[in-house]
Amino acid sequence: MKEYEETTAFLGLWGPYQKIVFFLICSTALPNGLVVFSIVFLNGIPKHHCLIPEVNLTEEWRAAIIPIEVLNGKQELSRCSRYRLDVVLNLSAQGLNPGVDVNLTDVDQENCVDGWNYSKDIYQSTFVSEFNLVCKDQWKQPFTSSINFVGVLFGSFVSGQLSDRFGRKPVLFVTMAVQTIFSFVTIFSPSWTVLCILIFLASSGQIGNYVAGFVLGCEILSGNARVLFSSLGISLGFSIGYMILPLFAFFLRDWKSLQLGLAVPGLLYIPMWWMITESPRWLLSQGRAEEAEAILRNAAKKNKIEAPDVIFGDPKEVNIQAKQQYHIIDLIRTLHVRNTTFLLFLLWVTVATGYVGLSINTAQLHPNPYLSCFLSAVVEVPAYISSWLALQYISRRLSFVCILVVAGSSLYLIQLVPEGLSGVTIALEMLGKFAITAGATLVYAYTAEIYPTGLRNTGTAVCGSVSRMGSILSPFLLSLSVYYKFMPQLVLGTLAFVSLFTTLFMPETFKKPLPQCIEEMPKRKRFIPSKKNMKRQSHIQYNTCNLGSWRTVGRHKSGTPYLDEKGVTTEG
Repeated sequence: MKEYEETTAFLGLWGPYQKIVFFLICSTALPNGLVVFSIVFLNGIPKHHCLIPEVNLTEEWRAAIIPIEVLNGKQELSRCSRYRLDVVLNLSAQGLNPGVDVNLTDVDQENCVDGWNYSKDIYQSTFVSEFNLVCKDQWKQPFTSSINFVGVLFGSFVSGQLSDRFGRKPVLFVTMAVQTIFSFVTIFSPSWTVLCILIFLASSGQIGNYVAGFVLGCEILSGNARVLFSSLGISLGFSIGYMILPLFAFFLRDWKSLQLGLAVPGLLYIPMWWMITESPRWLLSQGRAEEAEAILRNAAKKNKIEAPDVIFGDPKEVNIQAKQQYHIIDLIRTLHVRNTTFLLFLLWVTVATGYVGLSINTAQLHPNPYLSCFLSAVVEVPAYISSWLALQYISRRLSFVCILVVAGSSLYLIQLVPEGLSGVTIALEMLGKFAITAGATLVYAYTAEIYPTGLRNTGTAVCGSVSRMGSILSPFLLSLSVYYKFMPQLVLGTLAFVSLFTTLFMPETFKKPLPQCIEEMPKRKRFIPSKKNMKRQSHIQYNTCNLGSWRTVGRHKSGTPYLDEKGVTTEG
């Protein structure tokens, strides 16, 4: 049986059908860019101090009742304490003035028993001000951000298996509906606990539709069109949404208004159900050759091309291939696949931790969070263009080597920058963000190229799920700066160099067709393969996905069978 891409070559690579698929699926990533880092604004921490109730205090005591603390070398109002109100009321009634008649260091302090007063200079309201996630409950603020990525982890894991079982298209639209519905319902959260549950559900849908759309586009498109889609197209769709996010947040400074604004765009994608097709490649892997053929014939009409009378040949051959059903356990069933999967896990964790950590942290690089978020989004555009060029012209392993060297080096060098050169520090962190973003794009395409059709979405989703462990820990990783200012960058740089070493042992997929079954998966090789192995591999050529149509006639010394078809024996 011919390779799928060879069989469907009559469609061409960039006809009207491919263009429609390309732009529609890329557009589905735009809401993801809007939502995924909205937590920066929704969960922002406004300046705050203890609330002083309307009581009979002199102006002097009302101005002095909040203690002054030194934080990072600057004097600020205490966020979590005030001078005891009953004592201050008594001193005020006696006509004593603070700092003149009374030494404030002798006055007892108390917690913010009446609540907090939140500044509205930047945000009208956030999760923090709505549910008082400060002081003794301050841990809930990073935990809320982590819950967002716990939902992403769950969505990655579940949606991948559902997509491989029920199809790419249904899961794409169901998860988009989940994201839209629960983003809207979040507005009515009566408590922090309910808020976290709804954030979890909304974020599980967000990643589910991104992964399903990514795999759907990769399977429908071929050649350079697939490379353009996987490295640049869908990523730019995400990036555009990410760049629009600070614009939404700037005009919608109340968290409920912003949440509503982020949910509404999801309704615009309902008509696309009738415009986007299921993956013919997936249908074929399920034995539904007639449906796959109908989609391809319709695509041929759109491209104004006459389809051949028979597209997939003998149905029996299709059925043999359709029996290649895989489950999540197949990711670790054999030594070769297991090792490849674990190496991918490390690579995914590295880029996910770096990407999320730097994206959240860059929002703190400038006093204006809207501007800093926009800059963080803009730097992704050249990263996506670079990854697109790399996918076209550079081998996958060499691409990751370059990316990880740049990311690790820039993050290590930050600690060497003199304190007065803040611009250089920002530039180095942006360079690290650029490299990590390019790596995050490449790792999706690379993973899709490694796993076979029946396991591709599950493999991509499971890798994404594992990587979310790094995303979940990222908000807490940034808190390590309390102990050493550049500790987060050092941790991320170390991860990059560890992954750099393991990348040398990953399989190469550059300019190879997508595997249809596990036997066609690219093998892990030595960084410099031996001539003996290269010679042996050049003589072993047989159809591994369709063993039912071949006959074993002998074995190599290594145990590999000689196979033939119609009496032709493979050279040993």
